[in-house]
Amino acid sequence: MNEQKPRSTVSDEIDSASNQVVSVPVGKKPSREDAEGAVRTLIRWAGDNPDREGLLDTPARVARAYEEFYKGYDIDPRAYLEKTFEETDGYDEIVLLKDIRFESHCEHHMVPFIGRAHVAYLPDRRVVGISKLARVVDAFAKRMQIQEKMTSQIANTIDDVLEPRGVAVIIEAAHQCMTMRGVHKHGVSLVTSRMLGAFRDDPSTRREFLSMVDHSGGNFS
Repeated sequence: MNEQKPRSTVSDEIDSASNQVVSVPVGKKPSREDAEGAVRTLIRWAGDNPDREGLLDTPARVARAYEEFYKGYDIDPRAYLEKTFEETDGYDEIVLLKDIRFESHCEHHMVPFIGRAHVAYLPDRRVVGISKLARVVDAFAKRMQIQEKMTSQIANTIDDVLEPRGVAVIIEAAHQCMTMRGVHKHGVSLVTSRMLGAFRDDPSTRREFLSMVDHSGGNFS
């Protein structure tokens, strides 16, 4: 059996007073054998036999899939933003990375929600590699989430580490907890936003950002 990688025993939350991301202990991580045993229990609870041929290897597959789905718990998003560049020839306009596709899982039903993030900031003296913005999105997406919290986490982390003049994040996503269960409403997307600094305080900057995003619904398949 493959040796299990150590995983962080903390998760990131937002402190309501400071709006900063803080680490919260979550206890000792169960073993892979514990995880596979839990999957076997769920299979039996669903009404099937985990010992039949088609399901025999499913617990191990699910455990490996969970390592991929939730690898964000092993990542410090702030580390992606630590290396910056100051040779910008005075560039001080909006930096926007559009249509960052992501897959996450709803923390209420543990089913996927899939969508796009639009992330922008107004640099103050320094910029960061654009791929790092996408990595920050993925680091928070690869966790059990609600979209509202994920939106704030991305914006607050960029604001805290880069200290720009403003940060703006818009996320659009389709939630399978609404399409494959519950109200069964297909074609519905949830849009959330977080505006900080100039994007919150300056209406013209906010309008410019929204114009650049050309905000509209999309296909998240």
